[in-house]
Amino acid sequence: MTTQSFRAARLLGPAAPATSVALVGLVALLALGGCGPKEAPVVAAEAASEAPPERVFVYPEAPRGEVSDDYHGTVVADPYRWLEDPDAPETRVWIEAQNALTRAYLDSIPERAALHARLTELWNYERFSTPSKEGGLYFWSRNDGLQDQSVLYVASALDAEPRVLIDPNGFSEDGTVSLSGTSVSEDGRYIAYATSDGGSDWNTWRVRDIETGEDTDDLIEWSKFSGASWTHDGAGFFYSRYPQPEDPLEAVNEHQKLYYHRLGTPQSEDTLIYEDPAHPTRGWGGYVTRDGETLVIYGREGTEDKNRLYYKDLTEPEAPIVKLLDDFDAQYWLLHNEGRTWWLVTNNSAPKQRIIQVDLDRPEPEHWVEIVPEGDNVLRDADVVGGKLIVEYLDDAHTVVMVGELDGSGMTELELPGIGSAGGFGGEPDDPETFYYFTGFTTPTRLYRLDVSTGESTLWKEPEVDFDPDQYVTKQIFYPSKDGTQIPMFIVHKEGIELDGSNPTLLYGYGGFNVSLTPYFSTSRLVWMEQGGVFALANLRGGGEYGEEWHQQGTLHNKQNVFDDFIAAGEYLVAEGYTSPSKLAIQGGSNGGLLVGAVSIQRPDLFEAALPAVGVMDMLRYHLFTIGWAWASDYGRSDDPELFPTLMAYSPYHNLAEGIDYPATLVTTGDHDDRVVPAHSFKYAAALQHAHAGSDPVLIRIETRAGHGAGKSTSMKIDEVADQWAFLVDQLRD
Repeated sequence: MTTQSFRAARLLGPAAPATSVALVGLVALLALGGCGPKEAPVVAAEAASEAPPERVFVYPEAPRGEVSDDYHGTVVADPYRWLEDPDAPETRVWIEAQNALTRAYLDSIPERAALHARLTELWNYERFSTPSKEGGLYFWSRNDGLQDQSVLYVASALDAEPRVLIDPNGFSEDGTVSLSGTSVSEDGRYIAYATSDGGSDWNTWRVRDIETGEDTDDLIEWSKFSGASWTHDGAGFFYSRYPQPEDPLEAVNEHQKLYYHRLGTPQSEDTLIYEDPAHPTRGWGGYVTRDGETLVIYGREGTEDKNRLYYKDLTEPEAPIVKLLDDFDAQYWLLHNEGRTWWLVTNNSAPKQRIIQVDLDRPEPEHWVEIVPEGDNVLRDADVVGGKLIVEYLDDAHTVVMVGELDGSGMTELELPGIGSAGGFGGEPDDPETFYYFTGFTTPTRLYRLDVSTGESTLWKEPEVDFDPDQYVTKQIFYPSKDGTQIPMFIVHKEGIELDGSNPTLLYGYGGFNVSLTPYFSTSRLVWMEQGGVFALANLRGGGEYGEEWHQQGTLHNKQNVFDDFIAAGEYLVAEGYTSPSKLAIQGGSNGGLLVGAVSIQRPDLFEAALPAVGVMDMLRYHLFTIGWAWASDYGRSDDPELFPTLMAYSPYHNLAEGIDYPATLVTTGDHDDRVVPAHSFKYAAALQHAHAGSDPVLIRIETRAGHGAGKSTSMKIDEVADQWAFLVDQLRD
């Protein structure tokens, strides 16, 4: 498991990022004509010919049960509890009926075919991942444009002819088994690789001989939220797994353990390295230091930005595990070590993070040496390559990179191509080179090689996308939220649009779990912008754009701040003439799906349409399924009498009121989502269909071979985006 893979592990994160967060070309598509909101064909599955001229949606039958729970003296009804069982016959009938209704409506929209064709056309461009150098070889992934899954290549040199190492497109006929993780042995002989079936968080690890391309007999199952980290003798690797669950899609994930797998042996013989049976919610991951002499053990609990840090000497077989930092008071991750001197990145006494040096022989805080102090900007990542310290910061939600000496001196800014997002910078301390990417709202992802000694960047790959970025404007504005806090927001559109309130606009947000939303390129957004539409991305509290304090301002009792920030973003877009409520749509996934659900209920007058994806909609029971318990650091739990009133006040499922004209809504989820279980979306959609008093549709699209968003095939992404944009085309008409 690499340091990067540990830091990147998320127990709840934005769903389906990158290409599916933007509205597509309403301005041009509306000019094509078609049915208006009162003229469209009836989309009732059973009685289309009997419906009146005004469009009527006859929703599938969803009986309201008598189930209720007593929360600290407050009785709360849960009429759709039966939908929590995704495999029950009555649930399957309901799913099939909902999909039939949704499909009939979406296929009746004349513009959908043009949307699908345009998306397919623009998606079809060659894309590469940032290269990495491991075991003396170079690795990168490539997608020729419309391949369902990107293919992993290996080459002996950066300019040598690469060969296919792993092609996930052959893993399944429908393209839904994806490559979800890799780790190369120190000698470059083997690669451990993980696959995910149908978007599941569950990973199956295998081992491939890099030279022959053949798999060994090694097989690791029931691994989740884990990487693989090889011992430097190439004999095996460390990984984490959970006990085999009775129900992989819904059972609570607890008792994660750290193991060592020796090549050529069955998983049943793997060596248990560490467990903590007294604390089932603690999870454990292992990482071998770059010198190969030490196993670093990270202990986390939920999604808090805190961890325990232990280590074990690998040069002594019987060496004990040393609990270096065991107070769970802050986040600590190993950046670099030289023997028993460690460089750590931490938020200890530094909400925006700092870098410290710790001597393992004198590890007490009074002996720590500060290498890079906390600054005005958030320290988001750091690496040591070529004897240099490379530090990535966020400055008002865009990347700034500084390069200097290992003692923190001589830090100078790396010149980037513009305002956007950059990352990568991996490598070994003695590597002369590293690689990074740069992207922005109007900049397709470019890949660069950085000569660490000279500081010179050389363009390695640049996508060929047929558009002129100079025709587009990216602004960052700051607007006041309800309590006066200034919130940043990116607004992107074609040059010269009229601010007369007529522009169809998509507002996107997340606002949670210390996740930062930064500029990135999307082909679907490109279609939207080239037709004159507006895209807005708000950097809400609860995210990580300004450090831990900004994050905490959107958690627990402060969660309403996130919704207020998003509502204020919509009000700003209307007040400044970008759009009007009848032209304003909102979108978010996962925690962002909760955001969309909550604000749709709190301000149904402000938004015309809503696209909540794989959302956390039942805030009273979310912690009872899979990894849901881990989100309590952001949300709190309903079994806490202090937090229950707060959760009850905004839980989307529980705050729908009969007789309200809610925004037109297309809920999306996957029946294999084992992170935010689909019951959230099922129950919310059924309750919204019951409560909704307007004539606009409330529909749910349930993908039957997809999970939380990761690993979804290209064809499935295009189909889903075409459906979402067709929905918005139909709902944002004049």
